[in-house]
This record gives sequence, C-alpha cells and structure tokens, in this order.
Amino acid sequence: MAEINVTPFVDVVLVLLIIFIVAAPLLTVGIPVQLPETKANPLPSEPEQPLTLSVAVDGRVALQSSEIPRDELIARLAAVIAERDSDRIYVRGDRDARYEVIMKVMGDLNDAGFRNIGLVTNSEETRDETAASDLSN
Repeated sequence: MAEINVTPFVDVVLVLLIIFIVAAPLLTVGIPVQLPETKANPLPSEPEQPLTLSVAVDGRVALQSSEIPRDELIARLAAVIAERDSDRIYVRGDRDARYEVIMKVMGDLNDAGFRNIGLVTNSEETRDETAASDLSN
C-alpha cells in the first residue's frame, strides 16, 4: 500500500509561514523616518517596483534600504536611472528634517535625471487608524 506522508511537508510549510510572519516587519524601506501628515490622496500603483529615497532627521540618505553618503548620491542615482524604465522616485523625508536638506536632495535627484519626484506622507486616515490601534493595545 503506497501512501504519501504529508506530515513533513506540512511541518516545513508551517515553519516557512512563521519565518515570513517574523521577517515581514523587517522589510520596511530605508531608514526610520516620521512622515508628515496631509489630506492628499494616494498615487496610483505602478507596474515597476517603486524607488524610494529616505531622508532622516539628521540628514542621512538611504536609497531603498541601503544608506548612501551624500557625496556619492548623484553618481549612484544616475546609475540607477540608467537601468530603470521610469524616472519616478519617492522621497520619504522625516517631518523634523530641515527643509534645506530635503531641497538639496531633490536637487540631487534632478541632477541625476529623475524628473518625476513624489513626496511620501501619511494621510490623516492612516494616522487615525494607527492611533485607534495603539489605544486598543
């Protein structure tokens, strides 16, 4: 009598599920920033993975999740845009970051060839949901 024993398969699947549940919060993009809040509607999604540049309160800059020195920013961004189909990039600036730093980074983006720059914010609805979930804990 030939039967397939699925118990080891189920064990492996459950272990992978637990790993993904634990690892998912660690996959956030860039350096931690506190985004400003706005009433603007979210942008429609794109077919290509969005490119995100984060600016921390102390002026550190990270492309996706890797931190980049400011003097290498234009060269790295120029190399990135040469490989992409889209010139869209999202800037996640900390709400307490200096306006001057954000504007210099946006100038660097423009110099590197990015003409379609979006600024990432938190919507007030997201903040209200977050506040409600924080109160329930």
